[in-house]
Amino acid sequence: MELIGRIFGTMMRWCYALVRNYGTAIFVFTLLTKIVLLPISVWTHFNSIKMIQVQPEINRLKVKYYGQNDVIAEEQAQVFKRAGYRPLLSIIPTVVQLILLVGVAGAIRAGVNDPSINMNFFGIDLSQVPSRTGLSLIWSPLAAGFSSFLLSFAQNRSNVLQSEQSAYNKYGTMALTVLLSCYLGWIVPVGTAFYWVCSNLLAIAQMYLFNRIFPPAKHIDYEELEASRAALAEIQDVGEKEGYFSENRKRERADYKRFFSVVNKHLVFYSEGSGFYKYYRGIIEYILEHTSITIHYVTSDPNDQIFRLAEQEPRIRPYYIGENKLITLMMKMDADVVAMTMTDIETYHIKRSYIRKDIEYVYIQHGIGSMNLTCTKTATDHYDTIFCVGKHQMAEELERERVYGVPKRKLLEVGYPMLDELRAAYDSGEHQKHDKPLILIGPSWQKDNIVDSCLEQILDQLNTGEFDIIVRPHPQEVRHKKQYMENLRQKYEKDGIIVQTDFSSNNPIMEADLLITDWSGISWEFAFTTRRPVLFIDTPMKVMNPDWQQIDVPPLNIALRDQIGKRLSLDELDRTLETAKDLLGRSEEYHRNIEALAHEYVYNLGNSSEIAARYIIKTIRQKVEDKKEKQIP
Repeated sequence: MELIGRIFGTMMRWCYALVRNYGTAIFVFTLLTKIVLLPISVWTHFNSIKMIQVQPEINRLKVKYYGQNDVIAEEQAQVFKRAGYRPLLSIIPTVVQLILLVGVAGAIRAGVNDPSINMNFFGIDLSQVPSRTGLSLIWSPLAAGFSSFLLSFAQNRSNVLQSEQSAYNKYGTMALTVLLSCYLGWIVPVGTAFYWVCSNLLAIAQMYLFNRIFPPAKHIDYEELEASRAALAEIQDVGEKEGYFSENRKRERADYKRFFSVVNKHLVFYSEGSGFYKYYRGIIEYILEHTSITIHYVTSDPNDQIFRLAEQEPRIRPYYIGENKLITLMMKMDADVVAMTMTDIETYHIKRSYIRKDIEYVYIQHGIGSMNLTCTKTATDHYDTIFCVGKHQMAEELERERVYGVPKRKLLEVGYPMLDELRAAYDSGEHQKHDKPLILIGPSWQKDNIVDSCLEQILDQLNTGEFDIIVRPHPQEVRHKKQYMENLRQKYEKDGIIVQTDFSSNNPIMEADLLITDWSGISWEFAFTTRRPVLFIDTPMKVMNPDWQQIDVPPLNIALRDQIGKRLSLDELDRTLETAKDLLGRSEEYHRNIEALAHEYVYNLGNSSEIAARYIIKTIRQKVEDKKEKQIP
């Protein structure tokens, strides 16, 4: 700060030498800083326009993936990257203004001690500080506050980015800046407050000049922006009625307090929603059966099944923590081991603990396929330990460490506990031979999937009366295309084709003789459990990592498509019927081949939960021993 003050003091003396009036010198200095910083201001202006340009797409994403904040964050990052929008640019003007404010205050302090400088401006001593002289200078902080009010008012009406903010953000920011300006105006010299007034007024003029030269209306589709905002507001209203927010706030506060009331937590699991428990179940059950460790289970789903399970198992302690509160909970985390399926901790809003640096963060897979293809480039960078499903994931992570210089993590040959459960349940059950082969069509949830591109063409091909056919779209597809799904059901129900939109009914996937899908991860679970083939439709591939080809490991999602079944391009759909018949006719051959592939690509088939649980138990015991050793004098 002293260095900045000396530099700005020199600059202020130059301005004073030019105009021989210190108040005028402050105005000239302010004007010069605006001119010098003009490129940054223009850059920031266009960055704001980019933000509003992509805002309709962001709003649509929030509607499409409502309640799936981790997915929204990933998709939003891709939108920002594609548009060239940099969120941090928006804070550069604020940072620069604070630096300038500090510099001007230092320059004025230096001017007081310079006998060659007259600090009077229209009879006002610009070096005086209102808090030291009393109410006679109260007008100085009030002027600073009023100029901030004028700037905020103008920005709320005309700034391309701020005018699109919510009323709460607009007026909350206005109140904060006005109060802060009044406070600073009270404790800094009058000359600094005068600089602040000049800076704010020039900022208003600059904003209107930019809007005149670069009119936002030429770059922004305000009609689509308003339509997307209305769609988001509609689904948020539904969310409020369903209790996503208001109903559970009190419960969240109580659970947050209860979580931190427990000291010496050994093990914490975090779940984005109720559906994620299946990835932890085998591990948790083994730990409960073989140790006395208490499971602390944090979930962002108020209706998570874990709350019902905890009623029967006192050593499971569940906590409901929403996505916003989760940020601070994770920052204050105090536990020996934290296990999650969430990717990109530390990269986005969810951070590692600021309280304890020795927590071991364990990443638990929630899919068999390639992480390099279906997750972001930095998905596992900040985990200490990664449970790998098979050799393909192990190879990808090792290659990422080599290519990108990712810090070494513990890569463990664990396997896939959920697959073990599926295979055990399937192998122990009775499976009746169908009178007609059962074909299940299970599309993924992504742009241009089977539903979007070719579902009716496939159904028309297979609608020969030779098969029982069930269409089971993704729940989000049903949610956003209710009318289309109803029309589809009515069109095909006379032919006995079932369009299943009620997901409380039994899931037929493990009873199907053939699965037709695009890029859904359920294909591997189906094939490796039932040992039955899959017909893949090559719709556009969902890629979360645009740089996936930099890792020289063939993604399982691509490499095994022709080994666990067959694939058809969108131009080959007229071959759907013959291909389905061929796959069904070679079911025994596929049974043998798929079983061999399961053993080749999945570690520890049958006992992966034990492998994973024993590692966690061993890690906790080691940390307990380490603590005891540190306590010995």
